[in-house]
Amino acid sequence: MQNDGSALLEYTDALLTWVSGRGKILIVVHDNPDPDSLASAMALRQLFAVRLNREAVIAFSGMIGRSENLAMAKMLEIPLTPFQLIDLKAYQVICLLDTQPETGNNSLPPGTRVDLVIDHHPLKEVTRSCRWIDVRPEYGTTTTIVYEYLKVQGVSLGTKLATALFYAIKSETQDLGREARRADRDAYLALFPLANKALLNSICRPRLPREYFTALHSALEHAVVYEDVLVAGLGGVQFPEVVAQLADLMLRLEDVETVLCMGQYNTEMIISIRTSSEELNAGEIILRLVEGIGSAGGHGMMAGGKVDNVDATAESIAATESLLTDRLLDCRGVHDRRPLPLVPRHRS
Repeated sequence: MQNDGSALLEYTDALLTWVSGRGKILIVVHDNPDPDSLASAMALRQLFAVRLNREAVIAFSGMIGRSENLAMAKMLEIPLTPFQLIDLKAYQVICLLDTQPETGNNSLPPGTRVDLVIDHHPLKEVTRSCRWIDVRPEYGTTTTIVYEYLKVQGVSLGTKLATALFYAIKSETQDLGREARRADRDAYLALFPLANKALLNSICRPRLPREYFTALHSALEHAVVYEDVLVAGLGGVQFPEVVAQLADLMLRLEDVETVLCMGQYNTEMIISIRTSSEELNAGEIILRLVEGIGSAGGHGMMAGGKVDNVDATAESIAATESLLTDRLLDCRGVHDRRPLPLVPRHRS
């Protein structure tokens, strides 16, 4: 579905008519939700509330550990329900936002009926069986798609919703510098005057927990460079989002084009890939990294995933990191496999 005004209006009218004839509505976002998933869910909930006078439940799994995301959820009063408290049989409408069925990054059991999918990642074959599908991989954010729903349906935006939408686009596209398209830029510029700047400042610059600096120290201590590829094993992490957060930071290193960060969380190895090259596809690379051992998704310049059933022992973590590193270097065609430490390791 493209934002051709009349076509989008017709599509959303039909969607709302279909939803209105059914019962309770559930909106599911991906595990350990980020600003894009949180804001798009908040916006879809508002659409149903205003146009249908219906309340929808937003469910998530995992945790919200990144300080910015916690601040966003708290300050903007996003109503969230842990997925483990949800009885799927009680809902007649199930929506997936910023994720797709059976991708491994949401907690819907395989085979669960999904009625509506809205996402900006590449279309998965299993998604084609859903009733309503709006997947636009050419967009920089899912938030932009749902914002267009609100706009074409004439739904006014309160300050907190506008702030959530703006921050999601700002965060996901790094202020329009990463994978932003015209639709994302239009939404960003339209939402900026409506956003609460004091709230934005508090969300963008929250107080950081000690665990963040522990993970940062580990990243700096263990990061190594192979030609234009940086690899950082963080060891055990206290919250999954820190892996992507530090991958973004490491990509700022001069002369580095691709970054792989890995962190052990419970029995999973969380992985994140970032690239500064538009000629590479992080989504395709990460699928090759986890082939046969995990699940992943992404596109363009950013991707994330996990390796399942990794024992939290030094030997098991090291073996998984080594396998992922070798696969990445093979993908990138790196010939010199001698690791250069990012930070010189002084002998005592």
